[in-house]
Amino acid sequence: MVTTSPQDHAAHDHAAHGYITAKDDYLKRLRRIEGQSRGLQRMVEEEKYCIDILTQVSAMTKALQAVAMGLLEDHISHCVVDAAVAGGPEAEAKIKEATDAIARLVRS
Repeated sequence: MVTTSPQDHAAHDHAAHGYITAKDDYLKRLRRIEGQSRGLQRMVEEEKYCIDILTQVSAMTKALQAVAMGLLEDHISHCVVDAAVAGGPEAEAKIKEATDAIARLVRS
């Protein structure tokens, strides 16, 4: 079993991350999700109808899933592919890391 530590992640050059070319897009989407979260809090504070709140929770969940899928796609097409081309233990580690991330997304 190959594991990576937080130090391994910190050692990577940030410019090498696959999402870096779309960083502004991700930040925009995450800020929108942050706004949705504040809206949900307001709905609960204002005692809005349960189904309306659940509808907004669903929309926010889908937005988060879209961000996660985009990051996963960027990670696989950049980080995992680069590691696979290089081969060796890093390739195994990146594939395991991606597989674990997919498993977490499927469980959520």
